[in-house]
Amino acid sequence: MSDAPDPSLLEALLDSWDHNNIILRNLLRALPEGGLEVRAMAGSPSIAELLTHIHYVRLVFVSEDAPEYARDLPEEWVAERDPDRIARLLDDSAQVVRDAVRGRVEAGRDMDLHYDHPILLLQHMIWHEGYHHGQIKLALKLAGHPIADAEAGPITWGVWMRKT
Repeated sequence: MSDAPDPSLLEALLDSWDHNNIILRNLLRALPEGGLEVRAMAGSPSIAELLTHIHYVRLVFVSEDAPEYARDLPEEWVAERDPDRIARLLDDSAQVVRDAVRGRVEAGRDMDLHYDHPILLLQHMIWHEGYHHGQIKLALKLAGHPIADAEAGPITWGVWMRKT
């Protein structure tokens, strides 16, 4: 890894990670009654399983790339029915990723297995979670429970674009 980055740049990148987690939790909170059980089609993971998969993937990549920040790995595809528990899991794993990236960047250390730079872990996670965000919205639409653009915009794009 090269010289230490501008601290304000690191903060902006970590802030983008926080925004990503807020958007995911907002989507969770916008699910209709029974939404966690929705599947795009038979054999597809449920929305609950997609969300617990996201939690798992965050933790498994940290365990492989910055094991000093690792937590015990949960099961991957869990059909959790409690949205409050899922929100707590997402918050917890988001903090683990945040801490791992900050720690490795500030220490000037590369990741152990993947990525040429710790920031690439954040980019991978945001891309991965955006992919599943789209799957969740499509599954809801196919099940006859679409989230209207007027509702989705402020809780997703609005979070990214809103100045503080």
